[in-house]
Amino acid sequence: MESGFVFRKFLLFFGDLFLFLSALIITLIFGFGKDFNWSIFLQHLYPFSFLLIVWLFFFVLIEGYNLWTLKDIFSLAGKIFVLFVLIIVSSSLFFYLFKNFQISPKQNLVVFAIIFCAFLFLWRKFIFCLYSKHFQQKVAILGINSCAEKLANCLKENPQIGWHFVGFLNKKILEKIVKSKERLNFDILILAEKTSLVKKREKALFDLFSLKVEILNLANAYEQIFKKIPVEFINSSWFIENLKEGKKEFFDKTKRITDVFFATFLLLFTSPLFPIIALAIKLEDKGPIFYKQTRVGKNKKLFSLIKFRSMVPDAEKKKPIWARKHDPRITKVGRFLRRTHLDEIPQMINIIKGDISLVGPRPERPEFVEKLEKEIPYYHLRHIIKPGFTGWAQIKFRYARSVIDSLEKFEYDLYYIKNRSFLLDFYILLKTLGLFLKE
Repeated sequence: MESGFVFRKFLLFFGDLFLFLSALIITLIFGFGKDFNWSIFLQHLYPFSFLLIVWLFFFVLIEGYNLWTLKDIFSLAGKIFVLFVLIIVSSSLFFYLFKNFQISPKQNLVVFAIIFCAFLFLWRKFIFCLYSKHFQQKVAILGINSCAEKLANCLKENPQIGWHFVGFLNKKILEKIVKSKERLNFDILILAEKTSLVKKREKALFDLFSLKVEILNLANAYEQIFKKIPVEFINSSWFIENLKEGKKEFFDKTKRITDVFFATFLLLFTSPLFPIIALAIKLEDKGPIFYKQTRVGKNKKLFSLIKFRSMVPDAEKKKPIWARKHDPRITKVGRFLRRTHLDEIPQMINIIKGDISLVGPRPERPEFVEKLEKEIPYYHLRHIIKPGFTGWAQIKFRYARSVIDSLEKFEYDLYYIKNRSFLLDFYILLKTLGLFLKE
């Protein structure tokens, strides 16, 4: 299944490269007319190829290669428009600073951007139709529960990801299908039943292996589709089989070095803003500049998380409460700091001290942790790794405002804890940067 996702994204990417070359050729023919030749094309290809790397980087940040967003025409049009603006701005700046290429695109640049972005939009609409009708693997689900129903609905609504849901099965239907000589109507079988029930179906399941049917349990299917792990479908043996912490020792030590380097760089880079931020906070209500809050770290060790204060003084004098969407406790300066995420910068000190990492599960307050451990199974395992400044749950889900929200965020945290790597960390940092740019 993962290979299917990768294939689809690579096809999308290589199509973009072809469209880039096509748009450049059409633009030059339009601009030079009869004077166009391949020498002119090659003269433009070198600087435009360099810029293409920058544009594709931008496009990744705004999720231009996210298969899930292909079906939303308005969202897609918005992403293409953002890319159009970025192409114009970055290209104009590039050719202004580097004049040794002996080309001056001017109006050709605008024509190219229009053609290229139009091609990207049409290509994605074509690829959505192509993926929705072809290269499909048929999927059946053995058993039914809330997680299975959610997965089935997701597959029905998103045919472009390559899985076509054919229906739910029970024991009798499964055995009948296996015994029949007719061709199976599914390529993948997802087991949504509990382990005790699955054992009763072993004979039928073994026969499916010989028929080249791929069999997945619901947790694995959920992980591949939603990039999270459902708590209600795992048990203690799952953690023993999947959390190989001993093999992550080199990763954790190397990550610590990069954490300190980038945190120090960000502190130095943003330090000229600190006096301005401090003055603005003081002028509004004469309260403290920094806000320190006790959080739970690795192995449940408590530490003080540092932020620029964005709420009124003594905002939680009575008791800790969940943050709200339009929280009246946020000050005017605090609202700006939160929108620009400048209130988070002092956390670089926590990274240097070793309290948190750049990437990891977001550290929670001990009062909330105590409650969530009672409500959410295995929640304590969230603390086997160091918490983070940003994380997988932060880029995939909204701010947690309830136990239900925290449960879903924990499922994303489990995915990160199991799959954490340098590549995943890099992707999370890129997506975090993309979220900052959106806001």
